[in-house]
Order: sequence, then structure tokens, then C-alpha cells
Amino acid sequence: MNNIELHRGRPLKALCTGKVSTGGRNNTGRVTSPKKGGGHKKLLRSIDTKRTDFWNEHGEVIRFEKDPNRTAYIALVKYPNDIYRYIIAPQGLSVGTKIIAGDSVENVVGNTMKLKDIAQGLTVHNVELSPGHGGQVARSAGSFARIAGREGDYILLKMRSGELRKFSQNCLATIGAVSNENHSNESIGKAGKSRWLGIRPSVRGIAKNPVDHAMGGRTNGGRVPCTWDGKPTRGRKTRGPKKLSNRLIVSRRKR
Repeated sequence: MNNIELHRGRPLKALCTGKVSTGGRNNTGRVTSPKKGGGHKKLLRSIDTKRTDFWNEHGEVIRFEKDPNRTAYIALVKYPNDIYRYIIAPQGLSVGTKIIAGDSVENVVGNTMKLKDIAQGLTVHNVELSPGHGGQVARSAGSFARIAGREGDYILLKMRSGELRKFSQNCLATIGAVSNENHSNESIGKAGKSRWLGIRPSVRGIAKNPVDHAMGGRTNGGRVPCTWDGKPTRGRKTRGPKKLSNRLIVSRRKR
């Protein structure tokens, strides 16, 4: 899928809402997410990550669009009674293709079903972490997970990072890998484009004042490298040892 296939007009108004820019600040006006601010005004597209509103009903892919709020392309799907929905577009999907979400449907690109109904070895995206919560895993450009096996009531999925994780067999997933797989190869080209995207310049922590960064001042005093708010970086593990989902991870990702 390339840019020539993308719709060049405005998005469907009925599926868009206004998006408020925070500039990286919280409700008290303090910066909690640094290096954010400015950027072009955006409309928030409503993406159907559950695909349960039209269960066992076919929808036709009308067009593909660029979403400024995500790295993946999105597809506009038309369902019966002229109802439209946006979905995350997978690789290999084309205009006019019929897709469906349902029980025991065909294992073809764009179809959504429960993990227990998907053949081993296939790639999936938009995977639910818990049944009914909507897709949360493998949604960015080029992402996918692969069905690696079954273990009791769980399905084993291997992530691109190498991590092997267990998911409930009743979680929904969509066949295929996410579109725009060449996103990581794109060159921003100039600083101005970063500002259009809402990315502010990066400054080394040691070059800042002590009030602005944990490593600020003339020298860092030999302290361990850390983020602006003092969290350690460069390899130190920050994942909580008592995190509930730890029991579902069979093997960690490759370093």
C-alpha cells in the first residue's frame, strides 16, 4: 500500500470529533510530558477496534486514509444501511474487498474473529488484552503478532520483540499485519516538520539548569543517567515485579 492509494480529501465528518491539544501539560499547567507542544490542528477519527457492532455481517472497504493521530493507515468500511466505520488498515487489503467479523469466518486478511478460531502460524493485529475491551496490541504501523501455539484456555502469541505472551482464547484479533510498514524508514527532513507534528526540540539534561532536569548543572556529579524527573534510563528495568499481567508472559522480549 502506497500514498497513491490514499484518499486526498477530508475525512468522514460523522466519524470525527475535535481534539484538544494539551502541550504536554496537566490540569495545573505544569509540564508532565516534555518535548511536546505546538503542531498542526488535528481531528480525532473514531476507530472501531471492537468490530462487534456488525457481527457476522460483511462490510465493503471504500477507501484508505492517512490518520494524523497514528502511524498506521485507516480504512473506511461501509456496512448495510449505509453505516460507516473506520478500522486500522492491514497490509494486503484493497478497495472493494469484503471483510467480516464473526464466529468461524475465513482466515483472510481483514477478517476479525476469536483467537481460538485462527490457524496457528498466521499473523494478527489489533488483539484484545481482555475479551470485550477492544484491540490494544499490535496497532502501530507494520506491527503484528504471530499465533505460536495453544496452552489450555490460552493462545500463545509471539510479538515482533520476541516476547511470548498468553492471551485468552476468546480475545478478538484481526488477520494480517498493520499497514504503512515503511513508516520507520521515513525521513523527517527538517526541523520544521517536527514542529508541525507537535514535537519540540530536545535538549541534553546536563545542559539544563538543576531546576529543570535531574542531571542539570555544570556536571552531573557521576550520577546514573536518568530522565528529567529522575527515573533511571539506559537499560535499568522499570517494570513492576508485582504487575498482574506478568503471569501471562511466557518469555521476555529480546534485548
